[in-house]
Amino acid sequence: MVSLPDYRMKQKGQSMNSPAEASRPNTRKPDWLRVKLPIGEEYRKVREIVTDHKLHTICQSGNCPNMGECWGAGTATFMILGNVCTRSCGFCNVATGRPEAVDPFEPLRVAKSVKLMGVKHCVITSVDRDDLEDGGSRIWVETIQKIREYSPGTTLETLIPDFQGKWDNLQRMIDVKPEVISHNLETVRRLTKQVRVQAKYDRSLEVLRRISDAGIPAKSGIMLGLGESKEEVIESMQDLRNSNVSILTLGQYLQPTSSHLSVQEFIHPDIFTEYKTLGMEMGFRVVESGPLVRSSYHAEKHLL
Repeated sequence: MVSLPDYRMKQKGQSMNSPAEASRPNTRKPDWLRVKLPIGEEYRKVREIVTDHKLHTICQSGNCPNMGECWGAGTATFMILGNVCTRSCGFCNVATGRPEAVDPFEPLRVAKSVKLMGVKHCVITSVDRDDLEDGGSRIWVETIQKIREYSPGTTLETLIPDFQGKWDNLQRMIDVKPEVISHNLETVRRLTKQVRVQAKYDRSLEVLRRISDAGIPAKSGIMLGLGESKEEVIESMQDLRNSNVSILTLGQYLQPTSSHLSVQEFIHPDIFTEYKTLGMEMGFRVVESGPLVRSSYHAEKHLL
């Protein structure tokens, strides 16, 4: 097993072996996790378009630390199928509950906004819609088709759910052929039940394997700092490579609110660099690895 030097900053009084209870207070974040406040004309423009067109973005719902950078560059990750998720993952800030009915006009609104923003590479994600027979896959397909109709020069990455392993729903996504299909493993095998609750580690690997087998670049991401060991991270990276995933993102988990899983440790930037080097040696085509890296960070650079 590959060994990495231990630069990690452990949270005071917290175990590294499992996620802490949500009630435990966080200690101060290290300096390398400081981000600039969103400013600038392009940021304001994107914010106005998102508000005026009643769009949902994971940038806002997920409290993404890169929102200022990405919006300032005129890009955003759109979240479709509403803003209420049927799952209750311990890390996620998206609201959980009973979603509203599917909005048939959402694909058109998203497509018009993409055109208005002049987006060259668009990332689309969604809440989980386990309440729907098709898992929302038909709205997914229509959204992609509308974007291509209104902005034929725009390339697409789709960050999809696991569709509960209902492979006909996944196949709809494969058949529409976005340039990249992403599905996040999120954490290591041991912590999956605590972190992702309704998800299954091996099912996610199967989703990614089916994407890659169809000839579409498969992408996945893992959050660090939830109590995983270095050996477990390396094992998950190898599991992803064995599923022919070619693009990997590794970032620091940050607790959205006091009711979410606590941060177990802050991973030093040098460790992220070590993981990047190891990932490239494993054969990943792209590895984005750093404390502030998120799934769609620098997504435009991940195209073949």
